[in-house]
Amino acid sequence: MKMINILIKGFGIFLLLIISFSCSLDKDPLSEFSEVTIGSSDDDGDRIKFETRSEMLTQYEGMYELFRSRQEHWYLDYLMITEVRSDNAYAGTVGAEVMPFENNSLDGGNSVITRDWNRYLEDIAYVNSIIENIDLVPDPSFSEEERAQWKAEAKIFRAMVMLDMVRFWGNIPVITKEAEDITAENIEEVYPTYFPSQNTPEEAYQQIVDDLTSAIPDAPEAGDDKTILTKAVARSLLAKAYAEKPIRDYDKVIEYCDAVIADGFQLVDDYSLLFRMNEAGTDIEARNTSESIFEVQFFTGSGNWVTWMFGRNLLDWDQNFSWAKWVTPSRDLIAAFEDENDDIRMGQSIVYYDCNWSLYYPSDYYPFMYKIRSGNNSIIKLRLADIMLLKAEALAWKGELNAAADIVDQIRARVDLPGLSESVKASQESMIEAVLNERRLELAFEGHRLFDLIRNGKLQSVMNSVNDRDSGRLSQSRPFTEDSELLPIPQTVLDANTNLVQNPGY
Repeated sequence: MKMINILIKGFGIFLLLIISFSCSLDKDPLSEFSEVTIGSSDDDGDRIKFETRSEMLTQYEGMYELFRSRQEHWYLDYLMITEVRSDNAYAGTVGAEVMPFENNSLDGGNSVITRDWNRYLEDIAYVNSIIENIDLVPDPSFSEEERAQWKAEAKIFRAMVMLDMVRFWGNIPVITKEAEDITAENIEEVYPTYFPSQNTPEEAYQQIVDDLTSAIPDAPEAGDDKTILTKAVARSLLAKAYAEKPIRDYDKVIEYCDAVIADGFQLVDDYSLLFRMNEAGTDIEARNTSESIFEVQFFTGSGNWVTWMFGRNLLDWDQNFSWAKWVTPSRDLIAAFEDENDDIRMGQSIVYYDCNWSLYYPSDYYPFMYKIRSGNNSIIKLRLADIMLLKAEALAWKGELNAAADIVDQIRARVDLPGLSESVKASQESMIEAVLNERRLELAFEGHRLFDLIRNGKLQSVMNSVNDRDSGRLSQSRPFTEDSELLPIPQTVLDANTNLVQNPGY
Protein backbone atom coordinates (compact mmCIF):
# COMPACT_ATOMS: atom_id res chain seq x y z
CA MET A 1 0.00 0.00 0.00
CA LYS A 2 1.72 3.12 -1.21
CA MET A 3 1.94 5.96 1.32
CA ILE A 4 1.53 9.56 0.21
CA ASN A 5 4.24 11.93 1.29
CA ILE A 6 1.97 14.61 2.71
CA LEU A 7 4.67 17.26 2.82
CA ILE A 8 5.38 16.90 -0.90
CA LYS A 9 1.94 16.24 -2.34
CA GLY A 10 0.58 19.74 -1.97
CA PHE A 11 -0.23 20.20 1.70
CA GLY A 12 2.66 22.60 2.11
CA ILE A 13 3.43 24.89 4.98
CA PHE A 14 -0.10 24.69 6.41
CA LEU A 15 0.26 21.02 7.24
CA LEU A 16 3.89 21.40 8.23
CA LEU A 17 2.75 23.62 11.08
CA ILE A 18 0.34 20.91 12.19
CA ILE A 19 2.43 17.81 11.72
CA SER A 20 4.35 18.34 14.96
CA PHE A 21 1.20 17.45 16.83
CA SER A 22 -1.01 16.01 14.03
CA CYS A 23 -4.34 15.94 15.90
CA SER A 24 -7.47 14.32 14.54
CA LEU A 25 -11.08 13.93 15.51
CA ASP A 26 -12.41 10.74 16.96
CA LYS A 27 -15.99 9.69 16.35
CA ASP A 28 -16.54 9.53 20.11
CA PRO A 29 -16.14 12.75 19.68
CA LEU A 30 -12.64 12.79 21.15
CA SER A 31 -9.63 13.65 19.05
CA GLU A 32 -6.67 11.56 18.04
CA PHE A 33 -2.95 12.10 17.75
CA SER A 34 -0.52 10.84 15.15
CA GLU A 35 3.26 10.60 15.22
CA VAL A 36 5.95 9.18 13.00
CA THR A 37 5.34 5.52 12.27
CA ILE A 38 7.85 3.03 13.63
CA GLY A 39 7.83 -0.75 13.68
CA SER A 40 6.62 -2.82 10.72
CA SER A 41 3.50 -3.95 8.88
CA ASP A 42 1.98 -7.40 8.62
CA ASP A 43 0.93 -9.11 5.39
CA ASP A 44 -2.31 -7.12 5.27
CA GLY A 45 -0.51 -3.81 5.64
CA ASP A 46 -1.70 -3.25 9.21
CA ARG A 47 0.94 -1.56 11.31
CA ILE A 48 2.65 -3.37 14.15
CA LYS A 49 4.30 -0.51 15.98
CA PHE A 50 6.09 -2.45 18.72
CA GLU A 51 7.04 -6.06 18.16
CA THR A 52 8.77 -6.94 21.44
CA ARG A 53 8.57 -6.23 25.13
CA SER A 54 12.01 -4.64 24.86
CA GLU A 55 10.76 -2.10 22.31
CA MET A 56 7.80 -1.21 24.51
CA LEU A 57 10.08 -1.01 27.55
CA THR A 58 12.12 1.62 25.75
CA GLN A 59 8.95 3.60 25.10
CA TYR A 60 7.77 3.15 28.69
CA GLU A 61 11.09 4.26 30.17
CA GLY A 62 11.14 7.18 27.75
CA MET A 63 7.85 8.37 29.24
CA TYR A 64 9.55 8.94 32.58
CA GLU A 65 12.57 10.45 30.87
CA LEU A 66 10.26 13.15 29.48
CA PHE A 67 9.99 14.54 33.00
CA ARG A 68 13.77 14.92 33.24
CA SER A 69 14.63 15.94 29.69
CA ARG A 70 11.72 18.30 28.97
CA GLN A 71 11.58 20.48 32.09
CA GLU A 72 11.11 23.65 30.08
CA HIS A 73 7.34 23.53 29.61
CA TRP A 74 5.96 21.43 32.46
CA TYR A 75 8.11 23.08 35.15
CA LEU A 76 10.00 26.22 34.05
CA ASP A 77 7.16 27.77 32.05
CA TYR A 78 4.58 26.27 34.41
CA LEU A 79 6.04 28.23 37.33
CA MET A 80 6.21 31.39 35.25
CA ILE A 81 2.52 31.10 34.45
CA THR A 82 1.24 30.04 37.86
CA GLU A 83 3.40 32.23 40.10
CA VAL A 84 3.80 35.39 37.99
CA ARG A 85 0.17 35.46 36.89
CA SER A 86 -0.60 35.55 40.61
CA ASP A 87 0.58 37.82 43.41
CA ASN A 88 3.52 35.57 44.37
CA ALA A 89 6.15 36.71 41.88
CA TYR A 90 7.37 39.19 39.30
CA ALA A 91 8.45 38.01 35.86
CA GLY A 92 12.06 38.70 36.81
CA THR A 93 13.43 39.87 33.45
CA VAL A 94 12.57 42.39 30.78
CA GLY A 95 12.20 39.79 28.03
CA ALA A 96 9.22 40.30 25.76
CA GLU A 97 8.23 36.68 26.19
CA VAL A 98 7.90 36.87 30.00
CA MET A 99 6.87 40.43 30.93
CA PRO A 100 3.27 39.96 29.66
CA PHE A 101 2.71 37.35 32.37
CA GLU A 102 3.31 40.05 34.99
CA ASN A 103 1.44 43.00 33.48
CA ASN A 104 -1.46 41.00 32.00
CA SER A 105 -0.75 41.80 28.36
CA LEU A 106 -0.63 38.27 26.99
CA ASP A 107 -1.71 37.51 23.44
CA GLY A 108 -1.64 34.53 21.11
CA GLY A 109 1.78 35.44 19.75
CA ASN A 110 3.58 34.72 23.03
CA SER A 111 6.41 32.26 22.37
CA VAL A 112 6.24 30.66 25.82
CA ILE A 113 2.57 29.80 25.42
CA THR A 114 3.16 28.47 21.91
CA ARG A 115 6.00 26.26 23.11
CA ASP A 116 3.93 24.90 25.96
CA TRP A 117 0.83 24.08 23.89
CA ASN A 118 2.88 22.15 21.35
CA ARG A 119 5.01 20.32 23.88
CA TYR A 120 2.09 19.26 26.02
CA LEU A 121 0.50 17.78 22.92
CA GLU A 122 3.76 16.05 22.04
CA ASP A 123 3.79 14.51 25.52
CA ILE A 124 0.24 13.24 25.04
CA ALA A 125 1.19 11.80 21.66
CA TYR A 126 4.07 9.94 23.23
CA VAL A 127 1.98 8.20 25.87
CA ASN A 128 -0.88 7.57 23.46
CA SER A 129 1.53 5.36 21.55
CA ILE A 130 1.89 3.26 24.72
CA ILE A 131 -1.81 3.16 25.56
CA GLU A 132 -2.90 2.31 22.02
CA ASN A 133 -0.22 -0.27 21.20
CA ILE A 134 0.78 -2.06 24.38
CA ASP A 135 -1.91 -4.74 24.09
CA LEU A 136 -0.95 -5.40 20.46
CA VAL A 137 2.69 -6.34 21.10
CA PRO A 138 2.95 -9.96 19.91
CA ASP A 139 5.81 -10.91 22.25
CA PRO A 140 4.55 -13.85 24.40
CA SER A 141 7.10 -13.06 27.11
CA PHE A 142 5.32 -9.76 27.77
CA SER A 143 2.96 -10.59 30.66
CA GLU A 144 -0.59 -9.30 30.88
CA GLU A 145 0.09 -7.94 34.36
CA GLU A 146 3.04 -5.89 33.17
CA ARG A 147 1.13 -4.60 30.16
CA ALA A 148 -1.73 -3.51 32.39
CA GLN A 149 0.57 -1.69 34.82
CA TRP A 150 2.50 0.21 32.16
CA LYS A 151 -0.73 1.17 30.44
CA ALA A 152 -2.13 2.45 33.75
CA GLU A 153 0.96 4.58 34.35
CA ALA A 154 0.67 6.00 30.84
CA LYS A 155 -2.97 6.93 31.50
CA ILE A 156 -1.94 8.72 34.70
CA PHE A 157 0.72 10.60 32.74
CA ARG A 158 -1.84 11.61 30.10
CA ALA A 159 -4.29 12.77 32.76
CA MET A 160 -1.60 14.84 34.47
CA VAL A 161 -0.72 16.60 31.22
CA MET A 162 -4.35 17.11 30.26
CA LEU A 163 -5.14 18.59 33.68
CA ASP A 164 -2.45 21.22 33.15
CA MET A 165 -3.76 21.98 29.67
CA VAL A 166 -7.44 22.29 30.57
CA ARG A 167 -6.65 24.54 33.53
CA PHE A 168 -4.50 26.76 31.32
CA TRP A 169 -6.62 26.88 28.15
CA GLY A 170 -10.10 25.54 28.92
CA ASN A 171 -11.33 24.39 25.51
CA ILE A 172 -8.67 21.99 24.24
CA PRO A 173 -8.61 19.06 21.80
CA VAL A 174 -9.01 15.92 23.88
CA ILE A 175 -6.50 13.62 22.25
CA THR A 176 -6.77 9.96 23.17
CA LYS A 177 -5.74 7.93 20.12
CA GLU A 178 -3.34 7.81 17.23
CA ALA A 179 -4.68 8.92 13.87
CA GLU A 180 -4.44 6.71 10.83
CA ASP A 181 -1.63 7.27 8.37
CA ILE A 182 -2.70 9.08 5.22
CA THR A 183 -2.71 6.77 2.19
CA ALA A 184 -3.87 7.09 -1.40
CA GLU A 185 -7.02 5.18 -0.49
CA ASN A 186 -8.08 7.05 2.67
CA ILE A 187 -6.85 10.60 2.05
CA GLU A 188 -10.30 12.17 1.72
CA GLU A 189 -11.49 10.53 4.94
CA VAL A 190 -8.37 10.87 7.08
CA TYR A 191 -6.94 14.24 6.02
CA PRO A 192 -9.69 16.32 7.71
CA THR A 193 -9.12 14.49 10.98
CA TYR A 194 -5.72 16.13 11.33
CA PHE A 195 -7.46 19.42 12.15
CA PRO A 196 -9.61 18.90 15.28
CA SER A 197 -12.02 21.19 17.01
CA GLN A 198 -11.76 21.83 20.73
CA ASN A 199 -13.64 19.84 23.32
CA THR A 200 -15.38 21.55 26.22
CA PRO A 201 -13.70 21.70 29.63
CA GLU A 202 -16.35 19.29 30.90
CA GLU A 203 -15.33 16.75 28.24
CA ALA A 204 -11.66 17.22 29.06
CA TYR A 205 -12.26 16.69 32.78
CA GLN A 206 -14.37 13.62 32.06
CA GLN A 207 -11.48 12.13 30.08
CA ILE A 208 -9.13 12.93 32.96
CA VAL A 209 -11.44 11.20 35.42
CA ASP A 210 -11.88 8.22 33.10
CA ASP A 211 -8.13 7.83 32.66
CA LEU A 212 -7.41 8.04 36.37
CA THR A 213 -10.21 5.82 37.63
CA SER A 214 -9.47 3.15 35.03
CA ALA A 215 -5.76 3.32 35.89
CA ILE A 216 -6.09 2.85 39.64
CA PRO A 217 -6.74 -0.93 39.67
CA ASP A 218 -3.56 -1.72 37.69
CA ALA A 219 -1.27 1.12 38.79
CA PRO A 220 1.49 0.24 41.26
CA GLU A 221 0.95 0.78 44.97
CA ALA A 222 2.63 3.73 46.64
CA GLY A 223 6.03 2.72 47.95
CA ASP A 224 9.46 4.05 48.80
CA ASP A 225 10.19 5.11 45.22
CA LYS A 226 8.34 8.40 44.69
CA THR A 227 9.31 8.69 41.02
CA ILE A 228 6.59 6.25 39.88
CA LEU A 229 3.06 7.11 38.75
CA THR A 230 1.19 5.15 41.41
CA LYS A 231 -2.37 4.74 42.62
CA ALA A 232 -1.70 7.58 45.06
CA VAL A 233 -0.70 9.88 42.19
CA ALA A 234 -3.95 9.02 40.40
CA ARG A 235 -5.97 9.70 43.54
CA SER A 236 -4.19 13.01 44.09
CA LEU A 237 -4.99 14.11 40.55
CA LEU A 238 -8.61 13.04 40.96
CA ALA A 239 -8.88 15.19 44.08
CA LYS A 240 -7.49 18.14 42.14
CA ALA A 241 -9.78 17.55 39.15
CA TYR A 242 -12.92 17.36 41.29
CA ALA A 243 -11.98 20.64 42.99
CA GLU A 244 -12.20 22.52 39.69
CA LYS A 245 -15.36 24.32 38.67
CA PRO A 246 -16.43 22.31 35.58
CA ILE A 247 -16.93 19.09 37.59
CA ARG A 248 -16.71 20.35 41.17
CA ASP A 249 -17.68 17.82 43.81
CA TYR A 250 -16.34 18.54 47.28
CA ASP A 251 -17.36 15.13 48.60
CA LYS A 252 -15.18 13.48 45.96
CA VAL A 253 -12.32 15.86 46.73
CA ILE A 254 -12.46 14.75 50.36
CA GLU A 255 -12.86 11.09 49.38
CA TYR A 256 -9.76 11.07 47.20
CA CYS A 257 -7.71 13.19 49.62
CA ASP A 258 -8.56 10.70 52.36
CA ALA A 259 -7.54 7.84 50.07
CA VAL A 260 -4.15 9.47 49.50
CA ILE A 261 -3.65 10.05 53.21
CA ALA A 262 -4.59 6.42 53.87
CA ASP A 263 -1.79 5.31 51.54
CA GLY A 264 0.60 6.00 54.40
CA PHE A 265 2.13 9.38 53.56
CA GLN A 266 3.21 11.57 56.47
CA LEU A 267 4.37 15.15 56.84
CA VAL A 268 8.10 15.36 57.45
CA ASP A 269 8.84 16.81 60.88
CA ASP A 270 11.26 19.39 59.51
CA TYR A 271 9.93 21.47 56.59
CA SER A 272 13.45 22.21 55.37
CA LEU A 273 14.08 18.51 54.69
CA LEU A 274 12.00 18.84 51.53
CA PHE A 275 14.43 21.28 49.92
CA ARG A 276 17.76 21.65 51.75
CA MET A 277 21.26 20.56 50.79
CA ASN A 278 23.24 18.07 52.85
CA GLU A 279 25.72 19.32 55.43
CA ALA A 280 28.64 18.93 53.05
CA GLY A 281 26.83 20.90 50.34
CA THR A 282 27.44 18.15 47.79
CA ASP A 283 23.89 16.89 47.29
CA ILE A 284 20.35 17.42 48.52
CA GLU A 285 19.60 16.09 51.98
CA ALA A 286 16.73 13.77 51.08
CA ARG A 287 14.81 12.16 48.25
CA ASN A 288 11.68 10.03 48.58
CA THR A 289 10.58 11.60 51.85
CA SER A 290 7.46 10.38 53.63
CA GLU A 291 5.63 13.49 52.39
CA SER A 292 6.47 13.18 48.71
CA ILE A 293 3.81 11.60 46.49
CA PHE A 294 5.47 12.16 43.13
CA GLU A 295 8.82 13.76 42.41
CA VAL A 296 11.28 13.95 39.54
CA GLN A 297 14.78 13.26 40.75
CA PHE A 298 18.12 14.53 39.47
CA PHE A 299 21.68 13.54 40.21
CA THR A 300 25.16 14.75 39.38
CA GLY A 301 25.66 14.34 35.66
CA SER A 302 21.95 14.52 34.83
CA GLY A 303 21.12 17.68 36.68
CA ASN A 304 18.07 19.87 37.07
CA TRP A 305 19.15 22.64 34.71
CA VAL A 306 16.26 24.99 35.53
CA THR A 307 17.85 25.93 38.86
CA TRP A 308 19.96 28.62 37.17
CA MET A 309 16.86 30.05 35.50
CA PHE A 310 15.52 30.92 38.96
CA GLY A 311 18.67 31.69 40.95
CA ARG A 312 21.96 30.07 41.87
CA ASN A 313 22.99 26.46 41.48
CA LEU A 314 24.55 25.76 44.87
CA LEU A 315 26.63 22.99 43.32
CA ASP A 316 28.15 25.52 40.91
CA TRP A 317 27.93 28.94 42.54
CA ASP A 318 28.60 31.16 39.52
CA GLN A 319 26.93 29.05 36.84
CA ASN A 320 24.91 31.36 34.56
CA PHE A 321 24.56 33.99 37.28
CA SER A 322 25.39 37.03 35.16
CA TRP A 323 21.84 37.78 34.01
CA ALA A 324 18.45 38.39 35.61
CA LYS A 325 16.35 35.39 36.61
CA TRP A 326 12.72 34.35 36.15
CA VAL A 327 10.07 34.29 38.89
CA THR A 328 11.37 36.91 41.34
CA PRO A 329 9.57 36.78 44.73
CA SER A 330 7.14 39.66 45.10
CA ARG A 331 6.99 42.16 47.93
CA ASP A 332 3.41 41.06 48.49
CA LEU A 333 4.47 37.46 49.14
CA ILE A 334 7.32 38.56 51.39
CA ALA A 335 4.84 40.69 53.36
CA ALA A 336 2.51 37.68 53.67
CA PHE A 337 5.29 35.62 55.23
CA GLU A 338 6.26 38.49 57.55
CA ASP A 339 2.66 39.11 58.63
CA GLU A 340 2.50 35.52 59.90
CA ASN A 341 6.03 35.61 61.37
CA ASP A 342 6.58 32.58 59.16
CA ASP A 343 10.37 32.58 59.22
CA ILE A 344 10.77 28.85 58.57
CA ARG A 345 8.83 28.63 55.32
CA MET A 346 10.05 32.01 54.15
CA GLY A 347 13.62 30.90 54.67
CA GLN A 348 13.04 27.78 52.58
CA SER A 349 11.17 29.65 49.85
CA ILE A 350 13.21 32.84 49.40
CA VAL A 351 16.94 33.57 49.55
CA TYR A 352 18.83 36.86 49.12
CA TYR A 353 22.01 37.27 47.05
CA ASP A 354 24.21 40.05 45.79
CA CYS A 355 23.80 40.17 42.00
CA ASN A 356 24.62 42.30 38.95
CA TRP A 357 21.15 43.73 38.30
CA SER A 358 18.54 45.78 40.15
CA LEU A 359 15.35 45.42 38.15
CA TYR A 360 13.02 44.97 41.12
CA TYR A 361 15.24 45.29 44.21
CA PRO A 362 18.65 46.73 45.10
CA SER A 363 21.33 44.50 43.59
CA ASP A 364 23.14 43.94 46.90
CA TYR A 365 20.10 42.33 48.58
CA TYR A 366 18.06 40.69 45.86
CA PRO A 367 15.51 37.92 46.57
CA PHE A 368 15.29 34.70 44.56
CA MET A 369 12.97 31.72 44.75
CA TYR A 370 14.82 29.02 46.71
CA LYS A 371 12.96 25.72 46.59
CA ILE A 372 15.03 24.56 43.61
CA ARG A 373 18.50 25.51 44.72
CA SER A 374 20.80 23.04 43.00
CA GLY A 375 21.07 20.83 39.95
CA ASN A 376 20.38 17.87 42.23
CA ASN A 377 17.16 19.15 43.79
CA SER A 378 14.09 17.06 43.08
CA ILE A 379 11.06 18.69 41.50
CA ILE A 380 8.25 17.68 43.84
CA LYS A 381 5.11 17.65 41.71
CA LEU A 382 2.79 16.27 44.40
CA ARG A 383 3.17 16.18 48.17
CA LEU A 384 0.98 15.47 51.15
CA ALA A 385 0.68 19.04 52.51
CA ASP A 386 -0.94 20.11 49.24
CA ILE A 387 -3.47 17.28 49.45
CA MET A 388 -4.23 17.95 53.12
CA LEU A 389 -4.85 21.63 52.45
CA LEU A 390 -6.98 20.78 49.41
CA LYS A 391 -9.13 18.68 51.72
CA ALA A 392 -9.28 21.61 54.17
CA GLU A 393 -10.46 23.85 51.34
CA ALA A 394 -13.26 21.43 50.45
CA LEU A 395 -14.29 21.13 54.09
CA ALA A 396 -14.39 24.91 54.46
CA TRP A 397 -16.64 25.26 51.42
CA LYS A 398 -18.91 22.56 52.85
CA GLY A 399 -19.17 24.53 56.10
CA GLU A 400 -17.20 22.01 58.18
CA LEU A 401 -15.04 24.76 59.62
CA ASN A 402 -13.56 23.04 62.67
CA ALA A 403 -12.45 20.05 60.59
CA ALA A 404 -10.83 22.40 58.07
CA ALA A 405 -9.13 24.33 60.88
CA ASP A 406 -7.71 21.13 62.38
CA ILE A 407 -5.86 20.42 59.14
CA VAL A 408 -4.57 23.97 58.81
CA ASP A 409 -3.40 23.92 62.41
CA GLN A 410 -1.50 20.69 61.78
CA ILE A 411 0.30 22.28 58.83
CA ARG A 412 1.08 25.40 60.87
CA ALA A 413 2.34 23.45 63.87
CA ARG A 414 5.10 21.93 61.79
CA VAL A 415 6.61 25.39 61.23
CA ASP A 416 6.04 26.55 64.82
CA LEU A 417 3.06 28.78 64.11
CA PRO A 418 0.01 29.03 66.40
CA GLY A 419 -3.34 27.57 65.45
CA LEU A 420 -6.11 29.61 63.90
CA SER A 421 -8.12 31.90 66.15
CA GLU A 422 -11.69 31.15 67.22
CA SER A 423 -12.91 34.16 65.24
CA VAL A 424 -11.46 32.70 62.02
CA LYS A 425 -13.03 29.32 62.71
CA ALA A 426 -16.42 30.95 63.35
CA SER A 427 -16.77 32.37 59.81
CA GLN A 428 -16.85 30.38 56.57
CA GLU A 429 -15.47 33.32 54.60
CA SER A 430 -12.63 33.78 57.07
CA MET A 431 -11.91 30.06 57.09
CA ILE A 432 -11.67 29.89 53.30
CA GLU A 433 -9.32 32.88 53.35
CA ALA A 434 -7.22 31.18 56.02
CA VAL A 435 -6.91 28.00 53.96
CA LEU A 436 -5.90 29.96 50.86
CA ASN A 437 -3.35 31.94 52.82
CA GLU A 438 -1.94 28.74 54.29
CA ARG A 439 -1.69 27.20 50.83
CA ARG A 440 0.10 30.33 49.63
CA LEU A 441 2.75 30.16 52.34
CA GLU A 442 3.15 26.38 52.42
CA LEU A 443 3.27 25.89 48.64
CA ALA A 444 4.94 29.09 47.39
CA PHE A 445 6.86 28.50 44.14
CA GLU A 446 5.38 25.05 43.66
CA GLY A 447 2.88 26.12 40.99
CA HIS A 448 -0.43 26.32 42.88
CA ARG A 449 -1.26 29.96 43.57
CA LEU A 450 -2.88 30.89 40.23
CA PHE A 451 -5.13 27.85 40.27
CA ASP A 452 -6.03 28.46 43.93
CA LEU A 453 -7.19 31.99 43.10
CA ILE A 454 -9.15 30.93 40.02
CA ARG A 455 -10.74 27.92 41.71
CA ASN A 456 -12.00 30.03 44.59
CA GLY A 457 -13.20 33.00 42.52
CA LYS A 458 -10.46 35.31 43.81
CA LEU A 459 -8.32 36.06 40.75
CA GLN A 460 -9.96 39.33 39.78
CA SER A 461 -10.22 40.81 43.27
CA VAL A 462 -6.65 39.83 44.22
CA MET A 463 -4.92 40.80 40.99
CA ASN A 464 -6.86 43.98 40.24
CA SER A 465 -5.78 45.37 43.61
CA VAL A 466 -2.22 44.04 43.64
CA ASN A 467 -0.68 47.29 42.38
CA ASP A 468 -2.16 49.05 45.40
CA ARG A 469 -0.41 46.58 47.72
CA ASP A 470 2.80 45.95 45.82
CA SER A 471 4.84 48.98 44.83
CA GLY A 472 7.37 46.91 42.89
CA ARG A 473 5.03 45.18 40.48
CA LEU A 474 4.53 46.37 36.93
CA SER A 475 1.26 48.20 36.38
CA GLN A 476 -1.45 46.07 34.80
CA SER A 477 -1.92 46.72 31.09
CA ARG A 478 -5.56 45.70 31.43
CA PRO A 479 -7.74 44.55 34.31
CA PHE A 480 -8.12 40.89 35.12
CA THR A 481 -11.54 39.62 34.10
CA GLU A 482 -13.14 36.19 33.94
CA ASP A 483 -11.51 35.84 30.52
CA SER A 484 -8.10 36.24 32.17
CA GLU A 485 -8.53 32.89 33.89
CA LEU A 486 -7.51 31.20 30.63
CA LEU A 487 -4.46 31.69 28.43
CA PRO A 488 -4.79 32.58 24.75
CA ILE A 489 -4.59 29.80 22.18
CA PRO A 490 -1.30 30.26 20.27
CA GLN A 491 -1.86 32.22 17.07
CA THR A 492 0.28 29.87 14.96
CA VAL A 493 -1.95 27.00 16.06
CA LEU A 494 -5.08 28.95 15.11
CA ASP A 495 -3.56 29.86 11.75
CA ALA A 496 -2.78 26.22 11.04
CA ASN A 497 -6.13 24.85 12.16
CA THR A 498 -9.18 26.96 11.41
CA ASN A 499 -11.37 24.59 13.43
CA LEU A 500 -9.87 26.01 16.63
CA VAL A 501 -11.37 29.11 18.22
CA GLN A 502 -9.49 31.72 20.26
CA ASN A 503 -10.43 32.06 23.91
CA PRO A 504 -12.60 35.11 24.76
CA GLY A 505 -10.73 38.29 25.58
CA TYR A 506 -7.76 37.72 23.25
